[in-house]
Amino acid sequence: MAICAFVVKVPAAEPLAADLRRRYDATVALGVPAHITVLVPFMDPARVTPDVLARAQQALARTPSFAFSLARVGRFPETAYLAPEPAAPFIAMTLALVGAFPGFLPYGGEHEGVIPHLSVAHGDARHAEEAAAELQARLAASGPVHARCTEVTLLENSSGRWQDMHVFRLPPAPAPATP
Repeated sequence: MAICAFVVKVPAAEPLAADLRRRYDATVALGVPAHITVLVPFMDPARVTPDVLARAQQALARTPSFAFSLARVGRFPETAYLAPEPAAPFIAMTLALVGAFPGFLPYGGEHEGVIPHLSVAHGDARHAEEAAAELQARLAASGPVHARCTEVTLLENSSGRWQDMHVFRLPPAPAPATP
């Protein structure tokens, strides 16, 4: 069954993690770029109408664009990931989309809470451990990855490969107050 996913692409993470992702994350072969998932699974792409896109834009527009960094390695049992800081804007976008589309829970409701992450290795605990150790060494040598979230991409997999379906621009961050 075809589905969609809301993601924040993070091309700035590719130099640090692309080879590890190719080795340890099967979704790379399906066209999935380095990303932080905002909401998956989402509806069948055939059901995405202009009204759905407008509701999603309205929900996502509550979060202004923001800077973030990837400076810490995290683990789930079979996954190694880079944790974005701050995490709060990613969580806010997820909750806003769930509020707009309550029939679509993050990861189908399998997990409690929302933990934003950029998966580097997924599916095997030993591979995740190897990837986590390598990521830790790379971060120690290069420092954190710095990026900016200015948009959210709706990906779809109706062809068997993940492709961009729509891009939602976030509003600009408010200018800092001057004394």
